[in-house]
Amino acid sequence: MNLSRNLLIGAALTGVLLSGCTSKVTEQTQYSGFLDNYNNLQEVKTPSGGTVMRWTSPTWSSNAYDTVVFNKLEFYPAPKPNERVNQQTLTDIQNYMSSKAEATLSQKYRVVSNTSSAPAGSRSLIMRAAITGVSASNEGMKWYEVVPVAAVVGATQAATGHRDQDTNLFIEAELIDAKTNQTVAKMVRKVFGTTLENESQQVTAKDFKAAIDKLNVDLWAFIRS
Repeated sequence: MNLSRNLLIGAALTGVLLSGCTSKVTEQTQYSGFLDNYNNLQEVKTPSGGTVMRWTSPTWSSNAYDTVVFNKLEFYPAPKPNERVNQQTLTDIQNYMSSKAEATLSQKYRVVSNTSSAPAGSRSLIMRAAITGVSASNEGMKWYEVVPVAAVVGATQAATGHRDQDTNLFIEAELIDAKTNQTVAKMVRKVFGTTLENESQQVTAKDFKAAIDKLNVDLWAFIRS
């Protein structure tokens, strides 16, 4: 076996190993603490082709409710803007996600901003949702190198020297029965945005719009049944 063939096989194996390092779901070490607990989450394939860690109560029925209490997605923990992800980008992502979620929910439910606005006798769900991280990283980057709600670049490039970077958005949410105050559904999801050309390119809300649209396709599929 000659040297050039060795190098070719080595490069191919490196590519396989590197691609395997990127998890399709949020790792347990990446859970933010926004949810009270992360018990019983199961990996579920979504209609849009994504993957979510989700749990639903055995008694869950989307048709048992007519109102959802939802204002906007929170940031948890507090945002840490930097030169890659500035405050305007974080605000744009928050606003876009919140407006899309409200539009999707309103296709089935009455949406109100707080519990006091729900009509008397309504059967209400409370939706708590948060953006818990935004990252831009070389493939296979470890979570300890990512500051929550910020974009950070690892010092080490991929073994092939490839400089393209993944963008990821981390989201956690739960639905609470307003009458019993019990969680009836919860989810943790890692959303993949566009690929950046290099470690200097700024992350923008546009990088996540298509992914957020798919996220709402899955939300609609979840509540419409």
